[in-house]
Amino acid sequence: MRRYLLFLLTVLPILLIALPAGIVLYFSPNASVAPPVSSEQGTTASNEPQPEVKVYRSEKQKTETIPLERYIEGVVAAEMPAEFELEALKAQALAARTYIVRRLAEGKFEDVPQGAQVLDTIQHQKYLDDEELKAIWKENYDAKRDRIRQAVKGTAGMIVTFEGKPIDATFFSTSNGFTENANEYWNQSIPYLRSVASPWDRESPKYQVVTEMSLADFEQKLGVSLDAQAISTGSIYSVIERTTGNRVGRVQIGNKVFTGKEVRERLGLNSTAFAMTLKNNSLQITTQGYGHGVGMSQWGANGMAKEGKRAEQIVKYFYQGVSLEDYHKILPS
Repeated sequence: MRRYLLFLLTVLPILLIALPAGIVLYFSPNASVAPPVSSEQGTTASNEPQPEVKVYRSEKQKTETIPLERYIEGVVAAEMPAEFELEALKAQALAARTYIVRRLAEGKFEDVPQGAQVLDTIQHQKYLDDEELKAIWKENYDAKRDRIRQAVKGTAGMIVTFEGKPIDATFFSTSNGFTENANEYWNQSIPYLRSVASPWDRESPKYQVVTEMSLADFEQKLGVSLDAQAISTGSIYSVIERTTGNRVGRVQIGNKVFTGKEVRERLGLNSTAFAMTLKNNSLQITTQGYGHGVGMSQWGANGMAKEGKRAEQIVKYFYQGVSLEDYHKILPS
């Protein structure tokens, strides 16, 4: 009994003092809590000074200077449907910001008019300003703009890096079910641009498209002449090699061998995942996917977001072995 009373007299006052203090400390705004990588309010980097981006406006034929985060808003709005899931839009913002930060850090602007740093076309990444977006979105402008801004603000200042350097954050619309190894499309091996499965792309309207082309156009564009037997049997091509992403790596047409990339570019196909059928001197070419297939699939990102994946998880899936970092460490203001 004495021990019990001693316990109450000794320990209870300590608890009565320590417990409220602990609660106050826990909920204090000055408590040390690690911030999330991204949130709807943005990161700590969003309060840092921003560099400006000199964008060459192709139609206006002049260069405009735009704060970096506003530039990212214009890129995301131009490159991805505003109706996509918020986490997919955030992933797109990370890729877009990484692209321009890498370009600014490298300082190589020989491919743009003097005084500019980046084009507003798909040669680099598309960019649209508010007036252009108002004309496109019309009565939906305010809602879509706010959604894009929320995605950009939610990733403010953050980029994707590999071994401490900004990655080549390539992206494209739709895969054929797999992304592609960089070396199998561009003949350049990049460790974070490796083939991964992307089954979500089946939801894309561009997942499978059939294009019709005359045999004469086909021969002219490829610089080949098909013999009568090939035409009569319909055996106009033979796939020699397929890529890791199940696209056409090399193909023989007539007496010539082409890469899948060469055929895609010469014929203007959606992707290098194609099959051809000859009917009555007309070719039906079925393609799966849209774009080069390397890096992040936008429809794949949207599918992952629908399943509850966050932007960080999305980019780390499509760009393997990467990290997220504040770009101010790489590109001081």
